[in-house]
Amino acid sequence: MGTLISGPFAGRLLGDMGADVIKIEPPGSPDPLRTWGQAEVDGHHFFWTVHARNKRAVTLNLREPRGRELFLKLVERSDIIVENFRPGTLEKWGLGYDVLRHHNKGIILVRVSGYGQTGPDADKAGYASVAEAASGLRHMNGFPGGPPPRLALSLGDSLAGMFAAQGALAALYRRTVTGEGQVVDTALTEACLAVQESTIPDYDMGGVVRGPSGTRLEGIAPSNIYRSADGSWVVIAANQDTVFRRLCAAMGQPELATDSRFVDHGARGRNQDELDKIIGDWAAQRQPDDIIETLSDAGVISGPINTVAEVVRDPQLQARGMLVEHYDEGIGRNVLGPGVIPVLSETPGGVRNAGPAKPGQHNGEVYGDLLGLKASEIADLEFQGVL
Repeated sequence: MGTLISGPFAGRLLGDMGADVIKIEPPGSPDPLRTWGQAEVDGHHFFWTVHARNKRAVTLNLREPRGRELFLKLVERSDIIVENFRPGTLEKWGLGYDVLRHHNKGIILVRVSGYGQTGPDADKAGYASVAEAASGLRHMNGFPGGPPPRLALSLGDSLAGMFAAQGALAALYRRTVTGEGQVVDTALTEACLAVQESTIPDYDMGGVVRGPSGTRLEGIAPSNIYRSADGSWVVIAANQDTVFRRLCAAMGQPELATDSRFVDHGARGRNQDELDKIIGDWAAQRQPDDIIETLSDAGVISGPINTVAEVVRDPQLQARGMLVEHYDEGIGRNVLGPGVIPVLSETPGGVRNAGPAKPGQHNGEVYGDLLGLKASEIADLEFQGVL
């Protein structure tokens, strides 16, 4: 039932693992995600191709009594409902959890919102950009003294979608024991908060307010980007003591490992600027491939900073099935997209189809085959604006 990213991403994750996911859109008002994405081919955009994959698409007007009746019939045949409306919307339509549970005691209602279903901010609308900021996540991005920039992705939405899918699976497992469903309440702000490591206890116990640190983490050294001879950047991560000793040897400067400034994790953290300059001077004299090969041979973790143009040619991702072609009927040809994560040994999931090209594309299948409506009834409901 969700729109845009957070709810649909949760549904996509479940669909990737084999769930039969039915995407509901209001008649005449398709999900705006259909028009999102920076590339366009024949009026077709590809955000939808990715997030609506492995789904069937129906139209349904939940503001109409007959639409709500049909929705409740779907609830009776479903395991999980995912929605990301503003809290109270389902209740306004007479479709709150108590009503859903009356029709299916095992139903799991996954609710994604800006701030959660309870609390003083529950009624506020929420977007990922605001959630990332309100949670403190955005404050830590960027460089000291500069503005707090945003990642070029809707990170908060995706984090919330992952936690929502995780909660749905946990609730589904519990239902196998109790037979009872429950509500999974996921907030964008809380999803952003959950990935912030030790920031809360650091502040609580030490008064430390973690701020932006540019391309590195303060006190974790060396773990930074370094410019190579051709101007491109390479990531080198050697903050663990034994790995740092290997890095020193690979750079031809083994004495750095016993230098009092860098002898252990704490010392390196206190002298990051000096250490980064030494490594940067070494990297600046070498081509990126030489840096990565030399460090790999020495057992030091490093790698390039790839653009998507390099990612799609990555042999490791290709070997793992993480770059998958599937037919997109919206443009009549195959489209490359991300694979299914995680990789399960016995039930690996897969991409069965791209996002349905048309709203209501599967009305006949769902309302006819699943709910038993006649073709003439479906046509009448479409004419009436119910479907």
